[in-house]
Amino acid sequence: MNPEPEINRLLDLMPASGRMYTKIVSKPQQSQVIDSRFPTPWNRDNRLIYINFDLWRRLPRPQRDLVLLRAVCSLVGIKWFTLDLYQGITLAGLLGLGVELFQRDAVGIVVAGGLTVIAALQIWRNNHSTQKELEADETAIKVAARRGYTEAEAARHLLEAIDSLAALEGRTALNFIELIRSQNLKAIANLSPVGVPERIRQE
Repeated sequence: MNPEPEINRLLDLMPASGRMYTKIVSKPQQSQVIDSRFPTPWNRDNRLIYINFDLWRRLPRPQRDLVLLRAVCSLVGIKWFTLDLYQGITLAGLLGLGVELFQRDAVGIVVAGGLTVIAALQIWRNNHSTQKELEADETAIKVAARRGYTEAEAARHLLEAIDSLAALEGRTALNFIELIRSQNLKAIANLSPVGVPERIRQE
Protein backbone atom coordinates (compact mmCIF):
# COMPACT_ATOMS: atom_id res chain seq x y z
CA MET A 1 0.00 0.00 0.00
CA ASN A 2 1.26 3.47 -0.90
CA PRO A 3 1.03 5.24 2.48
CA GLU A 4 0.48 8.79 1.22
CA PRO A 5 -3.11 8.52 -0.13
CA GLU A 6 -4.15 6.54 2.96
CA ILE A 7 -2.48 9.04 5.30
CA ASN A 8 -4.33 11.88 3.56
CA ARG A 9 -7.62 9.99 3.88
CA LEU A 10 -6.99 9.33 7.56
CA LEU A 11 -6.16 12.99 8.17
CA ASP A 12 -9.54 13.92 6.67
CA LEU A 13 -11.20 11.38 8.96
CA MET A 14 -9.61 12.78 12.13
CA PRO A 15 -11.26 15.35 14.36
CA ALA A 16 -9.62 18.79 14.27
CA SER A 17 -7.79 18.11 17.55
CA GLY A 18 -6.24 15.01 16.00
CA ARG A 19 -4.90 16.95 13.04
CA MET A 20 -3.48 19.56 15.42
CA TYR A 21 -1.77 17.29 17.93
CA THR A 22 -0.99 13.99 16.17
CA LYS A 23 1.09 12.91 13.20
CA ILE A 24 0.91 9.62 11.25
CA VAL A 25 4.27 8.02 10.47
CA SER A 26 4.84 4.99 8.24
CA LYS A 27 6.89 2.36 10.10
CA PRO A 28 7.00 -0.86 8.04
CA GLN A 29 9.53 -2.55 10.35
CA GLN A 30 7.27 -2.66 13.42
CA SER A 31 5.41 -5.85 14.34
CA GLN A 32 2.30 -3.99 15.51
CA VAL A 33 -0.21 -2.78 12.95
CA ILE A 34 -0.53 0.55 14.77
CA ASP A 35 1.41 1.90 17.72
CA SER A 36 1.91 5.15 19.59
CA ARG A 37 4.16 6.30 22.37
CA PHE A 38 2.97 7.89 25.59
CA PRO A 39 3.61 11.60 24.98
CA THR A 40 6.02 13.52 27.17
CA PRO A 41 4.85 16.72 28.88
CA TRP A 42 7.30 18.83 26.86
CA ASN A 43 6.18 17.41 23.50
CA ARG A 44 2.39 17.79 23.58
CA ASP A 45 2.03 19.14 20.03
CA ASN A 46 3.53 16.20 18.13
CA ARG A 47 2.04 12.92 19.26
CA LEU A 48 3.15 10.26 16.78
CA ILE A 49 1.04 7.37 15.49
CA TYR A 50 3.17 4.67 13.82
CA ILE A 51 1.49 2.44 11.22
CA ASN A 52 2.82 -0.61 9.41
CA PHE A 53 0.92 -0.05 6.17
CA ASP A 54 1.76 -3.55 4.84
CA LEU A 55 -0.34 -4.96 7.70
CA TRP A 56 -2.75 -2.01 7.80
CA ARG A 57 -4.04 -2.68 4.27
CA ARG A 58 -5.26 -6.12 5.39
CA LEU A 59 -7.86 -4.54 7.67
CA PRO A 60 -11.24 -3.70 6.14
CA ARG A 61 -11.66 0.04 5.69
CA PRO A 62 -14.27 0.49 8.48
CA GLN A 63 -11.94 -1.26 10.92
CA ARG A 64 -9.05 0.97 9.81
CA ASP A 65 -11.24 4.04 10.38
CA LEU A 66 -12.19 3.02 13.91
CA VAL A 67 -8.69 1.90 14.89
CA LEU A 68 -7.23 5.20 13.74
CA LEU A 69 -9.92 7.26 15.47
CA ARG A 70 -9.39 5.25 18.64
CA ALA A 71 -5.62 5.89 18.55
CA VAL A 72 -6.16 9.61 17.98
CA CYS A 73 -8.75 9.91 20.78
CA SER A 74 -6.47 8.02 23.15
CA LEU A 75 -3.50 10.32 22.46
CA VAL A 76 -5.50 13.54 22.52
CA GLY A 77 -7.14 12.41 25.77
CA ILE A 78 -3.80 12.26 27.62
CA LYS A 79 -3.57 15.32 29.85
CA TRP A 80 -0.38 16.26 31.66
CA PHE A 81 -1.24 19.84 32.53
CA THR A 82 -4.75 19.97 33.90
CA LEU A 83 -5.42 21.34 37.35
CA ASP A 84 -5.87 18.37 39.62
CA LEU A 85 -4.19 17.10 42.77
CA TYR A 86 -1.39 15.08 41.17
CA GLN A 87 -0.46 17.73 38.60
CA GLY A 88 -0.30 20.24 41.46
CA ILE A 89 1.91 17.94 43.53
CA THR A 90 4.18 17.32 40.53
CA LEU A 91 4.56 21.05 39.90
CA ALA A 92 5.20 21.75 43.59
CA GLY A 93 7.71 18.90 43.69
CA LEU A 94 9.56 20.23 40.66
CA LEU A 95 9.68 23.74 42.11
CA GLY A 96 10.85 22.35 45.45
CA LEU A 97 13.47 20.25 43.70
CA GLY A 98 14.77 23.34 41.90
CA VAL A 99 15.02 25.27 45.17
CA GLU A 100 16.73 22.40 46.97
CA LEU A 101 19.22 21.94 44.11
CA PHE A 102 19.99 25.64 44.25
CA GLN A 103 20.50 25.43 48.01
CA ARG A 104 22.33 22.09 47.71
CA ASP A 105 20.26 20.49 50.47
CA ALA A 106 20.69 16.72 50.02
CA VAL A 107 17.71 15.70 52.17
CA GLY A 108 15.49 18.31 50.52
CA ILE A 109 16.57 17.11 47.07
CA VAL A 110 15.64 13.51 47.93
CA VAL A 111 12.26 14.50 49.39
CA ALA A 112 11.32 16.87 46.54
CA GLY A 113 12.57 14.42 43.91
CA GLY A 114 10.65 11.54 45.47
CA LEU A 115 7.46 13.60 45.66
CA THR A 116 7.78 14.56 42.00
CA VAL A 117 8.35 10.95 40.87
CA ILE A 118 5.40 9.61 42.90
CA ALA A 119 3.02 12.25 41.54
CA ALA A 120 4.25 11.80 37.95
CA LEU A 121 3.77 8.01 38.23
CA GLN A 122 0.21 8.58 39.42
CA ILE A 123 -0.48 10.80 36.39
CA TRP A 124 0.92 8.04 34.16
CA ARG A 125 -1.29 5.42 35.88
CA ASN A 126 -4.38 7.61 35.52
CA ASN A 127 -3.73 7.92 31.79
CA HIS A 128 -3.31 4.12 31.47
CA SER A 129 -6.36 3.14 33.54
CA THR A 130 -9.19 0.88 32.37
CA GLN A 131 -11.49 3.90 32.42
CA LYS A 132 -9.20 5.82 30.03
CA GLU A 133 -9.07 2.84 27.67
CA LEU A 134 -12.87 2.59 27.59
CA GLU A 135 -13.24 6.35 27.21
CA ALA A 136 -10.93 6.28 24.17
CA ASP A 137 -13.19 3.67 22.53
CA GLU A 138 -16.35 5.59 23.38
CA THR A 139 -14.94 8.90 22.13
CA ALA A 140 -13.82 7.25 18.87
CA ILE A 141 -17.35 5.91 18.38
CA LYS A 142 -18.79 9.41 18.88
CA VAL A 143 -16.39 10.83 16.29
CA ALA A 144 -17.24 7.99 13.88
CA ALA A 145 -20.94 8.86 14.31
CA ARG A 146 -20.09 12.28 12.83
CA ARG A 147 -18.41 10.51 9.90
CA GLY A 148 -21.45 8.52 8.78
CA TYR A 149 -21.35 5.45 11.03
CA THR A 150 -24.10 4.59 13.45
CA GLU A 151 -22.98 4.09 17.06
CA ALA A 152 -23.71 0.35 16.91
CA GLU A 153 -21.85 -0.05 13.58
CA ALA A 154 -18.82 1.83 14.86
CA ALA A 155 -18.72 -0.28 18.03
CA ARG A 156 -18.99 -3.48 15.99
CA HIS A 157 -16.17 -2.45 13.61
CA LEU A 158 -13.91 -1.54 16.53
CA LEU A 159 -14.78 -4.82 18.28
CA GLU A 160 -13.89 -6.80 15.14
CA ALA A 161 -10.70 -4.78 14.77
CA ILE A 162 -9.46 -5.89 18.19
CA ASP A 163 -9.49 -9.51 16.99
CA SER A 164 -8.11 -8.57 13.56
CA LEU A 165 -5.16 -6.70 15.06
CA ALA A 166 -4.30 -9.64 17.31
CA ALA A 167 -4.38 -12.03 14.33
CA LEU A 168 -2.24 -9.77 12.11
CA GLU A 169 0.29 -9.35 14.91
CA GLY A 170 0.48 -13.11 15.51
CA ARG A 171 -1.05 -12.99 18.99
CA THR A 172 -3.13 -16.02 19.95
CA ALA A 173 -5.01 -14.40 22.84
CA LEU A 174 -6.30 -10.98 23.82
CA ASN A 175 -4.91 -9.26 26.90
CA PHE A 176 -7.04 -8.27 29.89
CA ILE A 177 -7.69 -4.70 28.71
CA GLU A 178 -8.69 -5.93 25.24
CA LEU A 179 -11.16 -8.37 26.79
CA ILE A 180 -12.69 -5.60 28.91
CA ARG A 181 -12.85 -3.30 25.87
CA SER A 182 -14.50 -6.07 23.85
CA GLN A 183 -17.21 -6.57 26.47
CA ASN A 184 -17.92 -2.84 26.57
CA LEU A 185 -18.07 -2.65 22.77
CA LYS A 186 -20.45 -5.63 22.62
CA ALA A 187 -22.81 -3.76 24.94
CA ILE A 188 -22.60 -0.57 22.82
CA ALA A 189 -23.16 -2.61 19.63
CA ASN A 190 -26.22 -4.28 21.19
CA LEU A 191 -24.53 -7.67 20.91
CA SER A 192 -24.63 -8.29 24.66
CA PRO A 193 -26.87 -7.08 27.48
CA VAL A 194 -23.91 -7.17 29.86
CA GLY A 195 -21.64 -4.14 30.04
CA VAL A 196 -18.52 -3.51 32.11
CA PRO A 197 -19.22 -3.26 35.85
CA GLU A 198 -18.46 0.16 37.33
CA ARG A 199 -15.87 -1.20 39.78
CA ILE A 200 -13.84 -2.67 36.90
CA ARG A 201 -14.25 0.51 34.85
CA GLN A 202 -12.76 2.51 37.73
CA GLU A 203 -9.62 0.34 38.01
